[in-house]
Amino acid sequence: MHIVHQGFDTITLSIQANISQDLFDALDVERETAEENRAPSPFSYGGAEFDLLPHGGNGYRFILKGGPLDVTWFFKKPNARDPWGIRISVGSTLLATQGLGHARAYIDKTLERLGVRFENHQVSIARVDFCVDVLAPDFELNPENFVIHSHSNRGDYLTQDDDRRSNGKSGHFTSVTVGKMPGRQVIVYDKRREVIDKKKPIWWDIWNANLERDGLPPLDASDAATSRIWRIEIRAGKDLLKDRWQVRTWAQLDAMFGDIVAEAFEKVRYCEPSDDGNRARWPNHEIWDLVAVTTDDDLLEMRSFVDPTGIREVHRNEHIRLILAQVAGNATTLAALEGVNEIELVDYMEQVGSRLATVVEDDPEKAAKKLDEAKGRYRFIA
Repeated sequence: MHIVHQGFDTITLSIQANISQDLFDALDVERETAEENRAPSPFSYGGAEFDLLPHGGNGYRFILKGGPLDVTWFFKKPNARDPWGIRISVGSTLLATQGLGHARAYIDKTLERLGVRFENHQVSIARVDFCVDVLAPDFELNPENFVIHSHSNRGDYLTQDDDRRSNGKSGHFTSVTVGKMPGRQVIVYDKRREVIDKKKPIWWDIWNANLERDGLPPLDASDAATSRIWRIEIRAGKDLLKDRWQVRTWAQLDAMFGDIVAEAFEKVRYCEPSDDGNRARWPNHEIWDLVAVTTDDDLLEMRSFVDPTGIREVHRNEHIRLILAQVAGNATTLAALEGVNEIELVDYMEQVGSRLATVVEDDPEKAAKKLDEAKGRYRFIA
């Protein structure tokens, strides 16, 4: 077993401030365009770049995305009676590749560009997720091996075993969740499967960068027998943070989060069953002892060793692969409709290229407009 990544995975916070009327007016105009097009619209303000979604949600008038770094901004209409007008969700990509310190600096700089002023005590942290990824191809997840409080909730997910047989069973457990949000959750799940199923190729680069740092060979993503990664994730919701630990601000998180994670690993344990009838005396499984020691490190500066410029490249290549597959699929469907047989298919594809060129030549203005729209839509990765 070997740790291939550890660090923060999600941070959600609110800011006790409202956007300016000038920013609201600019967003309102652009949202009309997004609604008309039924698609995100590029939005720039004060040097900050976003994609403005064509809808709001959960009481927020505007939702903006900050590109492939996976940061989402929520803004309310300015209202003096509702001072908590901003919510920010920082996703795993930024936190895994750059660390929490960089994410905090990015938030402060972006809000400064947007003309938002606030003090440290006006930050309220609502959720923090911390994860450890372990390369453990031989690990078998068994929900019955968890030792938890009798009042704790546990959810198990059993999936069909499409790429590995497990002692003759028809399936194996890929996820176990203990606890409920907005309290504390501890989750163990097959991260390799999730990365493949949800098409998140950046994680192979993150894991391989950390393996290279440790002098180990890269993973073969196609071989489950050697590349299965298990994630142990601690999720701290607002009830746990504020009621149990009195954590609201960055300074309080800095001081207390190591203890929050350490307590989670003590309250929920994955164990090796023994003959002892008292489950509380069962010894920890080696994977649990391995991840629990991460609380002794400086959690705030944990990050991978991926080159930040490589993130855009990974996202671009994934989009190119998916779009090319769609183009090939559509062209093959067209061939079937036009009665093309298998032997003629390669030549037919070349003809499709010529026909597409003719479409552009027939209406270059429309083609140029479509190209500009696509460049705007993918400007963060193009």
